[in-house]
Amino acid sequence: MKNKKLQLIAKNVIQDEIYSLKKLKSSLGTSFNQIVKAVVNCKNGKVIVSGVGKSGIIGKKWAATFSSVGIPSFLLDASNASHGDMGQITSNDVVILISLSGQSEELKNIIQYTSRNKNIKLIGITSKKDSILYKNSDIRFLLPSVKEADPGNIVPTSSTTIQLALGDAIAISCMRYNKFGKLDFKKFHPGGSLSIKLKTVSDLMFKGNKIPFVKQNSNMKDALRVITKKGLGVLLIKENNITKGILTDGDLKRLNQKFENFQNLKIKSVMKKNPVSVDKDTLAAQALSIMNAKKITCLCVHKGNKKNKTIGIIHIHSILKANIS
Repeated sequence: MKNKKLQLIAKNVIQDEIYSLKKLKSSLGTSFNQIVKAVVNCKNGKVIVSGVGKSGIIGKKWAATFSSVGIPSFLLDASNASHGDMGQITSNDVVILISLSGQSEELKNIIQYTSRNKNIKLIGITSKKDSILYKNSDIRFLLPSVKEADPGNIVPTSSTTIQLALGDAIAISCMRYNKFGKLDFKKFHPGGSLSIKLKTVSDLMFKGNKIPFVKQNSNMKDALRVITKKGLGVLLIKENNITKGILTDGDLKRLNQKFENFQNLKIKSVMKKNPVSVDKDTLAAQALSIMNAKKITCLCVHKGNKKNKTIGIIHIHSILKANIS
């Protein structure tokens, strides 16, 4: 088979799935809103997802995505549910069953189990309105009828694509509903490259007695002592807990060459006023961008709108050491 033919097949598959996604988009309505609200209001329970075959695999992705945005969730193996795992479902849980036919034998026992407990909410995701799942669910979502991407219309392709997209749509809607932001997301992703991207300046800054503070009435002799001891190549000048200015080791070298009585100079007479400061929740990558744009090697760190009260100092070396670029 020629390469162009293979590419044409691939493009047709993708086109079929795009068309299916458009049908899903058009089918969103009141039931979708009900699902989102049921999930976000599941405060005292868990969101349990189950399905059979390819739908079960998609369900695992749903559960993983829910968990990553702060919704306690896991996949219940439909086959094992009838052999003891049904005990994982408890009062106040939300159970989501995914099944194109809505008639899968493995799901029937779960449907019966949840129907006996009024405190368990069952959400049915199916494409068959006359199915057992659809008829017995508290909240029903009817998947649109779509053409599978294979020539015989039998291989789960377009149907699983819309299942996957629906799960993502629910998860992100819940995320937005709960105002779940980057800092919240970071708590659930402490490892890997994603964690690195989400590091904030508060994760990497120097704080407490590591901050090279000096008073503005100090002289350069004191400044040299502090900058040498702290080893950050910078000094922050403060008075009454208010940051007044900044001096770098480069500034000190230039001043030493310019003034004969360098060591007796008062810091307040030569310091640079209004040092650049960022909020503690600023992403480290953004802080690095600011440093590069301003051609500086460190930034003051503040909290909230108190820009003149420094709680830390972030150095370019700390950011680069964390493999942030």
